[in-house]
Amino acid sequence: MNGSNGAENGHAADAQATEEKTKAAPRKGRRLLLWGFVSLLVLAVIGLGAAGGLFLYGKHLYERPGPAEEELIVLFPRGTGLISIAGRLEKAGAIENALIFRAGVQLEGKAAALKAGEYAIPAEASMAEIAQLLYEGKAILHKLTVPEGRTSFEIVEIVKADPVLTGEVKDMPPEGALLPETYLFQRGTTRQELLDRMAEAHDKVLEDLWPDRAEDLPIKTQEEAVILASIVEKETGVAEERPRVAAVFINRLNLGMRLQSDPTIIYGITAGKGPLGRRIRRSEIDGVTEYNTYQIDGLPPTPIANPGRAALEAVLNPPETKDLYFVADGTGGHAFARSHAQHLRNVAALRRIQRERGER
Repeated sequence: MNGSNGAENGHAADAQATEEKTKAAPRKGRRLLLWGFVSLLVLAVIGLGAAGGLFLYGKHLYERPGPAEEELIVLFPRGTGLISIAGRLEKAGAIENALIFRAGVQLEGKAAALKAGEYAIPAEASMAEIAQLLYEGKAILHKLTVPEGRTSFEIVEIVKADPVLTGEVKDMPPEGALLPETYLFQRGTTRQELLDRMAEAHDKVLEDLWPDRAEDLPIKTQEEAVILASIVEKETGVAEERPRVAAVFINRLNLGMRLQSDPTIIYGITAGKGPLGRRIRRSEIDGVTEYNTYQIDGLPPTPIANPGRAALEAVLNPPETKDLYFVADGTGGHAFARSHAQHLRNVAALRRIQRERGER
């Protein structure tokens, strides 16, 4: 009996030990999982801390003053991508690190919006400031001025001579199709693009002015307005005289009188390719050509130059006068007359001034 009880007690002890081991195994596994999770969490925190530190350091580099000691001019041709832009800036000495610049631009969402052009990079400009400059497209603007009254040939020559514009002129613009003005443009603009802008500006001015023209004008089309405005432009270089000169020609057209404008004769001789360089000959005044307004009625077939906005305004809304003649007054302006007799007196006065000056 005693032996049997000892065996039973031994079996009970083994069973209890096995049960305790069975219970201890899950607890140990849970502890291992917990420690593993804690370790991963610590590593993640360390990683985030390191990433945050790198981000803050990169942000500091992106926003701190740049290395340029003076203003730099940097050109980014059309089609230049972010990688090339960053490389050009680094090579020019405007930034220290092209990779940081690229990362900063991408993080700001500006990578696809940087604009080509020629830029003046301020001294000590940060990468962030340079990126904003290119994002806003604040490139250097160059200027070309076309004076009023130039022919299309002369305007094309002005455009060809500009050293900043690029490319060739495809076609000679029609006479009177361009608007004389001061135009701003970026480096890289082609000559044809600028001429196209002049043509668009001309069309826009006509669209603006034509609806508000005076009633009962002897001008029936926009092209006729441009033709007459071009004659006005060539007749006087005094801005204040344009309306009065326009009124003379409007009055003449209303009365069926010929315009008798010397610049039209000259255009018929030179085709607008430059000044005549001499006085008009009597044979040229008497010769019948389509541009000789001493011999033809009404307007010549085309403009004789490219008129500006003021000349177009003068033709479309001339002042009310009874003037029918004008002649140079010897001081750069003109003397106006209502009658032929008064006009002849003005001509005689001009001749006296010319003789006193020794002019022929």
